[in-house]
Order: sequence, then C-alpha cells, then structure tokens
Amino acid sequence: MSARNIVLIHGAWAGGWVWDRVCGPLKSAGFNPVVVELPGSGSWNPDDVIDLDVVAEHVVAVVESLDGQCALVGHSGGGIVASQVAELLPSRVTGLVYVAGMMLPSQTDFGMLCVELGLESPVGISRWLVPADDGDATAVPPEAGAAVFFHEAPEADAIFAARMLVPQLESARLMAPVWTEERFGTVPRLYVECTLDRTVPIEAQRAMQRLVPGAQVVSLGTDHAPQLSALPELIDAIIDFARQVFSRTRPLEPAEAGPSN
Repeated sequence: MSARNIVLIHGAWAGGWVWDRVCGPLKSAGFNPVVVELPGSGSWNPDDVIDLDVVAEHVVAVVESLDGQCALVGHSGGGIVASQVAELLPSRVTGLVYVAGMMLPSQTDFGMLCVELGLESPVGISRWLVPADDGDATAVPPEAGAAVFFHEAPEADAIFAARMLVPQLESARLMAPVWTEERFGTVPRLYVECTLDRTVPIEAQRAMQRLVPGAQVVSLGTDHAPQLSALPELIDAIIDFARQVFSRTRPLEPAEAGPSN
C-alpha cells in the first residue's frame, strides 16, 4: 500500500520545528508526516534569487520523491506555497489544509488583500518587523513574536517559539500564487481558521474563504499557532480531513465557504 503522506509547510520566520508536536499524532493515526524546510528562511546564499517559483519547486521535489499521494498542510504563509504546489502537481496532491493560512486568490499577495479589505496598516506583525540582511530580509523581535503569534500558548512555549524565529527573505515572503480552477481548483481544501489570530486577522481569513470558495472550514478559538495553543483540536481537524481525501470510500462532505463578516 502506498504511503499516506502529509507534507507540512511552515510559514515566514519559522521552520519545520513548528510541526514537532504534530508529527507524532499523525504517525499514530497511520500517516507519514514529512516536514519541509523552505528556502529563504533562516539562511541563504546572497547570490541566490529565491521567490515563489523557487520555493514551490523545492516542495515539488519533496512531493515527487515520495511514494503515493500527498496532502499538503500550509501554516500562515506556507499556504501560498501549498496553493502553488497544488497548481503544479494536482494529480499528486490529494488535499490542502490551510492553518491560519494564506489561501489567496490568484495573482494576489497578502498585502493587496489587506488593502482591498481596508484593514488598518500595518497589519499584524508587520509593524514590529526589523530589517535584516541589508534590507532584503526582515526579523521578528522575540517579544513581538510571543505577543502576536503565540499569545494563547503556555508562557514557556510562547517564549521558546518566539526565540526560534529566524530572519526571512522578503522575496520569499511577499508572494502571490498563480493558479487555475482546472488544476488547483480541483483539489479538496480545508481551512482551519483561528479566531484570535493577531497577524492574519479573522476578517482576512474569512475574506479568503469567500474569495476562494469551496473549502471545508473548522474554526478554532485560538491564536496564529494552534500547533502550540490548540494542538488536540488541530490534530483532529487534519486527521479527519486527511482520512476523507485519502479514502474515497466515503464521499467528501459538502464544501462550505465559511462564515461571512
């Protein structure tokens, strides 16, 4: 039997460590969790051009190296990458999960979305970012990371996670997916919204659900990182959806656009 792979994609300033507590429960449920480390996070060659094409191809290579189908789970900005990989490999991607993720319309970046929604600028963590690498990258001060990303987690976890954040290359953060209904649009999706998120506001999360309709929705009353603050609920959501998309013996539940504001 082919492996039931779940490819876990981190967001900006983070790393594969954000999935450390997710992998064990997924393995116990019979899945093969695969954690990726994205180019442009933490360190890079100054001569390299790292954009969405490069980042997506990195994940494509991971997917193509695996036996069997893959579900992709994108946290935060990792959702952009997940969307692009689904566009490139719709026959290998059996489902997409966005965890407070950027499920953006085609050719739209998150900044454009926030402007269209009239959200107060700068949004979320943006007001706290500090330049790094001569301005080509940004970094998150630990105090801001704890307060904006991890405020619902136990204090020790929030402090640890905030100190794990690394510089992020801006060209690998400010990205706009390009997708079509014929490819990306055929892949089942789940959106895990986080109603207390201080960096991807719930208004933006629900706008993305409206603008890119068709995703099932699970709502968690927690912050931007349910991997730390609402782990059991997050695991349940991922596993339930993964079982649906990997085993078509029972049909997918009707898609919902999610609540509207």
